[in-house]
Amino acid sequence: MKRSKKERQQLLKTTIEENPFITDEELADRFSVSVQTIRLDRLELSIPELRERIKHVASKQLEEEVRSLPIEEVIGEVIDIELDQSAISIFDVKTEHVFQRNQIARGHHLFAQANSLAVAVINNELALTADASIRYHRPVKLHERVIAKAKVLSTSEVRTTVEVNSYVGQEQVFSGTFKMYRSTKDK
Repeated sequence: MKRSKKERQQLLKTTIEENPFITDEELADRFSVSVQTIRLDRLELSIPELRERIKHVASKQLEEEVRSLPIEEVIGEVIDIELDQSAISIFDVKTEHVFQRNQIARGHHLFAQANSLAVAVINNELALTADASIRYHRPVKLHERVIAKAKVLSTSEVRTTVEVNSYVGQEQVFSGTFKMYRSTKDK
């Protein structure tokens, strides 16, 4: 059933509010219209393109400063963080991240994104990875966008367990449980 323009635009607005990281291509697939139609709808509704939406969310959400490492040392772009609770980062796979012969991302980049996010979410001056249990679910290819979501599962005086799940679209590509050491001397 084809939706009216007004109905489609209302659904588009709601969808983007719920998931500001959704691409125009994903929206076009969801609403069975062309990417150009989505872009025109966004223009009419004054909804910025994906990159601008990401920057807006990042500037709004990163008011709390990451304590355990400088934000520029996190692999990927941190777009949301609540210290000792959860964090989200985005990593765009580029030519320098893949094997040249098959265009598949090198695994250490996915691990680095997840591990650095697990460190960043710790509300402490010092956080180090003590142990990690990881799993790669499928290869990630050139030009794919990986969204990593970290969630703190438990915290004690010296240890924090962080679960990180990474996705391309709705498909899980990586998961890991990181046992993090945190300093008992918080300066």
